[in-house]
Amino acid sequence: MPQVVLRFYAELNDFLPRERRQVPFAHTFAGRRSVKDLIEALGVPHTEVDLILVKGASVDFSYLPQDGDQISVYPVFEAVDITPLVRLRPRPLREPKFVLDTHLGKLASHLRLMGFDTLYQNDFADEALARVSEAEKRILLTKDRGLLKRRQVTHGYLVRGTDPELQLREVLSRFDLFDAVRPFTRCLNCNGNLEPVDKAAVAELLPADVAENGSEFRRCAGCGKVYWRGSHYAHLSRFVEAVLADRPAG
Repeated sequence: MPQVVLRFYAELNDFLPRERRQVPFAHTFAGRRSVKDLIEALGVPHTEVDLILVKGASVDFSYLPQDGDQISVYPVFEAVDITPLVRLRPRPLREPKFVLDTHLGKLASHLRLMGFDTLYQNDFADEALARVSEAEKRILLTKDRGLLKRRQVTHGYLVRGTDPELQLREVLSRFDLFDAVRPFTRCLNCNGNLEPVDKAAVAELLPADVAENGSEFRRCAGCGKVYWRGSHYAHLSRFVEAVLADRPAG
């Protein structure tokens, strides 16, 4: 049977057993199979891969590995231009929109707080997630690596962390989004855009003390929920500031 030598780089090693991380390793396979199938059989979803080099030359997912090939596999480059080489997917989504699986509800709220267009339902089936990701060009965030192996998913990421706040930092770092943060511009409830509104237009929806003392209000264009700068706003502001203060150097 043919044998190749593979080397996976950076965070792609998260998907490999410890003894195969950060080192070249031999792999034997049967029959004719594409390099995409070979990579996914080793546990790495194709959505996490952006560049494959075989003996130093770039190839696409349809390449059929040959006996003796030396294959280097690199992750998605969201912040680096590699256009002279063969990208394995469309360009990075520089105005990112997300769709999240059912395990990431708190992360969805955090992303909306930061101003990112984020779809989430606690009953999203895998088929629906993949379909929405493809049709609306949304980055699929999930805890299920099998979901990322679906052919129709072109932009996706396996969230490694378990704590929602750390998950937020992980996603912002992974997709180089710290400069794109626009806090308090999306509804935490439905993901709609928040628009400034006069107090008179929403006075009947406000608690008495807020109606008397508040001066700045926003209303969701989707569900109509009204937001103002109360004690909850102060708490969320501190959260946003802490996340942005912790951005990676450079």
